[in-house]
Amino acid sequence: MANEDPLERIEREERERKANKGPRTLVNILACVAALLAVVLGALLYQRSKLVGELENEKTELAQQMKDLQSDFSQLSSDYDNINSQLDTSREQVAMLIEKLNQTEATNRAKIRQYEKELGTLRTIMKGYIVQIDSLNTLNKKLTADAAAARREAAEARSANEELTQQVGTLSAQVSAGKVLKARAISLTAHYSNDKVGDRHSRVRYMIANLTLVENSLADHGPVRVFVRVKDPEGILLLTDESSEFFAGEEVLQASASREVDYEGSEVDLSIYVNNTGEFVKGVYTLELYTQGRLLGTAECMLR
Repeated sequence: MANEDPLERIEREERERKANKGPRTLVNILACVAALLAVVLGALLYQRSKLVGELENEKTELAQQMKDLQSDFSQLSSDYDNINSQLDTSREQVAMLIEKLNQTEATNRAKIRQYEKELGTLRTIMKGYIVQIDSLNTLNKKLTADAAAARREAAEARSANEELTQQVGTLSAQVSAGKVLKARAISLTAHYSNDKVGDRHSRVRYMIANLTLVENSLADHGPVRVFVRVKDPEGILLLTDESSEFFAGEEVLQASASREVDYEGSEVDLSIYVNNTGEFVKGVYTLELYTQGRLLGTAECMLR
């Protein structure tokens, strides 16, 4: 190499420089790409951690709301066995909802949204209980006050007007016994195509409203029509081929179905079918029973 021509040496060094430049450039490019990927990966991990944290907070807040509702239900009570039975059912539903939430990952957003919806339904049901209990308490106080006033008037007028005393006694007896039809053992059951009772919404084909008209010798005898209103978890009335309209006070309501029975003062057991309503969904279905223009009672049926 000592005798190498200077021009040839320069050309040789230039060739070697160019040959070494390619690998160094590639190494630099790969290093830049790796650094960029590391930054992107770090950003994605941060975003995921932040999102998981937000979902966990949402689940925690929803759990607290459920516990608050459970506490509200535990403090709610009434003097009426029918309402107390419904309250027990709703308390069980809240407890089941809390258990399902505890078993669900916070990242399962579809389930969390479903539980939020069910919680809203249970809140609405509780508000209905409060209104119903307040209304019954108000009515009871009014009846008590009216009866007390009637007794005072009767005592004051007894010596002057025996006939008025007899009228007040007759009115008091009518208020005590009542001529209004009442019902017990009200329930709403879901049935599969094989007529078995079940609660899986995908298999339910129809529902049956069951009730017993109680014995009442003062009630008018003859044909009595009972109207059924069944609402889905969204509060939408189920309509069937037997849907009709009826008066409840001055209000015109639609019925999902109805049935007429011959009432002679004795107990009458009856069942009313609600079918051809389309597909059933998960949630709580609400039953309302009416006759003689007034509400007989309510019940619920939960499908899962």
